[in-house]
Amino acid sequence: MKDNRSIPSAVTIPVLTVADVRAAVAWLGDAFGFEERLRIGEGHRSQLEVPGGGAVILAEVRPDTRLPTSGSAAHSVLVRVTDARTHFERSRETGARILMEPTDFEYGERQYAVEDPFGHRWTFSETLADVDPTEWLKP
Repeated sequence: MKDNRSIPSAVTIPVLTVADVRAAVAWLGDAFGFEERLRIGEGHRSQLEVPGGGAVILAEVRPDTRLPTSGSAAHSVLVRVTDARTHFERSRETGARILMEPTDFEYGERQYAVEDPFGHRWTFSETLADVDPTEWLKP
């Protein structure tokens, strides 16, 4: 794959529609530690770097897109973090709506889930152990 400085290097990049790109950039930076990589216009789009090598693009509402609605989900973005409990506290202090507190799962992950003020759902996952799926998947 060729490099292009005009697009994040991540292989998969969610594009999330928001009503106010600038407000979303600020909130996601404060709550989740995302950093703006590239601003396209004042409120058209923004590319955000996700710590650890990920990326998210925020896009303004267009005639062929719509905003998510709080209380129901059409998608969720999963982001791997190194310390889910500390990340959770930061998210809660910034006002994320808590959907699931940090929980340890049999598949070796500690995860929590939140909804941001723009209606997008996020799951943050910390790896606790390398677990063979045959140990927890039952036929």
